[in-house]
Amino acid sequence: MNTDKIFAERLASEYAVKDASKVTALKKLDRQAKLPATIFAYSVGIAAALVTGTGMCLSMKVIGSGTGIMVFGIILGLIGFAGMGINYLVYRKMIEAGKKKYAFEVMELAKQISGE
Repeated sequence: MNTDKIFAERLASEYAVKDASKVTALKKLDRQAKLPATIFAYSVGIAAALVTGTGMCLSMKVIGSGTGIMVFGIILGLIGFAGMGINYLVYRKMIEAGKKKYAFEVMELAKQISGE
């Protein structure tokens, strides 16, 4: 085996202009369909967890003192729990909307790939 030839071919393939394959385009479309929902779900989930944690700290009097602060903490914690509860439902709706938006393009590209 000529290792110099193998090395040269591998190095040349790294620098060669690569055509975007249809599979790559299909993966990119799938990512475009799902990315907004994923970003939304993470953002709302983190925010809801922080709100819940703050509410729990207030209700257990780790932060502040007094009955009013405790009641406010309970309410804040319930708001955070509600945010976490509806987060998944909104995520599923956003995924469905994204898939519906890109369905035609994905199906056409998938037909082209499977037809080859």
